[in-house]
Amino acid sequence: MKKVVFKLSMPNVGSWNGQWSGQSNNYIIKKNLTDKKYIELGLDKNGQNSWYYNFGDGWGANVSCETLSIGKRLPKSDGFCGYDWMVDSIMHFGVIKPRIKII
Repeated sequence: MKKVVFKLSMPNVGSWNGQWSGQSNNYIIKKNLTDKKYIELGLDKNGQNSWYYNFGDGWGANVSCETLSIGKRLPKSDGFCGYDWMVDSIMHFGVIKPRIKII
């Protein structure tokens, strides 16, 4: 098992002022990955990877990950701003797929 930290950022912001209200927060999720899942997610030799999602309205999210070194402590997380589904999609499909609403 490897501990991997996923971090959310918004590199493309479509707001009127070019700002994202969550930009100063630390949106992270820690996951324990099996060696098989670690390989499936294509982490590089440094234990890192990232995935980008374009919302189609000027906004774009990036989810990056890095392997947590043994003994390294995580800073306090501010949750994942409601975008946990992106990490779930990465874990399940290896990419961020659009969220589907079931009515």
